[in-house]
Amino acid sequence: MTEDEPTREESAPPALSRRGLFGLAAGVGAAGLALGAGAGSAAGVAIGRSRAAEEASPVYPFTGTHQAGITTPMQDHLHFAAFDMMAGTTREDLRSLLRDWSYAAARMTQGLDVSATGAVGGSPEAPPDDTGEALGLPASGLTVTFGFGPTLFTADDGTDRYGLAALRPAGLAKLPAFLGDDLDPAASGGDLCIQACADDPQVAIHAIRNLSRIAFGRARLRWSQLGFGKTSKTSAAQATPRNLFGFKDGTANILSDDTQALADHVWVASADEPAWLAGGSYLVARKVAMLIETWDRVRLSEQQRIIGRDKSEGAPLSGGSETTAPDFDKKDAAGGLAIDARSHVHRAHPDVNDGIRILRRGYNYVDGNTDLGRLDAGLFFLSYQRSPVQFVTLQRALSTDLMNEYVRHIGSGVWAIPRGAKAGSYVGAELFT
Repeated sequence: MTEDEPTREESAPPALSRRGLFGLAAGVGAAGLALGAGAGSAAGVAIGRSRAAEEASPVYPFTGTHQAGITTPMQDHLHFAAFDMMAGTTREDLRSLLRDWSYAAARMTQGLDVSATGAVGGSPEAPPDDTGEALGLPASGLTVTFGFGPTLFTADDGTDRYGLAALRPAGLAKLPAFLGDDLDPAASGGDLCIQACADDPQVAIHAIRNLSRIAFGRARLRWSQLGFGKTSKTSAAQATPRNLFGFKDGTANILSDDTQALADHVWVASADEPAWLAGGSYLVARKVAMLIETWDRVRLSEQQRIIGRDKSEGAPLSGGSETTAPDFDKKDAAGGLAIDARSHVHRAHPDVNDGIRILRRGYNYVDGNTDLGRLDAGLFFLSYQRSPVQFVTLQRALSTDLMNEYVRHIGSGVWAIPRGAKAGSYVGAELFT
């Protein structure tokens, strides 16, 4: 037994606590967490769940070569959260937090409460382990993805808080300033991040709410974002969704079955540095406010020129269908370029960016209204890539495209996404072995 394998006591904790809950060795996974008939609510089984709802709800395993929530078919809802470790915490505090989070996430992704006693199975005289708002709900395709920010390895003041500075990936650094940035520090960065995606918004919120409770005393919530209406697809079976500007978004996204593109552009290779990140990726998050009311007053032909695509079908303005490759040399009837060289499609295309591609996994958001009575809405952009350099290159190309008159980048962050947890271990275990 290695130090990363749980003891018998650890694999069956009586309740969720800070004392090293570490139950993945019990076989957390699609089958490993299935409980026998009669296990009851005390075992974390959701109350009142219908057989039909369970059969219709996808269930994704938490363990695996890669973390779920990257190539997983995109769900309809997102709750994203960034955390900072608390002052005075130790290396063991960080390690125990990752164990506890992994244990709870592995259960929730199977439609279970965060612990064996759960929301209603513990003492009535003590706070329950689980908040309970997901009782009766199926797993709803929940995935929980964890990431490590630059400041987890080296604090802003240069302090090596957890003895991890030597393991920091060379490319993991705060993103450079881009033209048009108007970033809110309170909605940017973070030592750790959690991406919870599900087809039911309450299931995604339940995941972040419980993981935040589990972090108490070790990490605090820095900022979070709710998202709805996916703005990309990750499988061929999914239709291309639309963003809040009304255009199809993510037509040429990398799909889950394109193993070569994933290897080339998304997954960190064993030959890359550092070795502990092999099989992982890098996540960039950008909160992009859309000037909805201004955009809505732009004539259709101009909207299409700005994007470079037809609004109805999503076809490039050079002709064809949505999936037709754009022809950037084709002329229109007036003799000009059919696709404007400053359009979003042209500036983002791999052909003009040294073949660079990224896997997009963004969501729409609406956070009410601004002080001026306008919609506080936009795109919560998420992308996975083998190196942050890919995003930086693309964003510099996009920083002068025509669409920038109608958007503002107000939040930002970058995190290293470790490989998936092995059965009997936890996400990020490679940092401590």
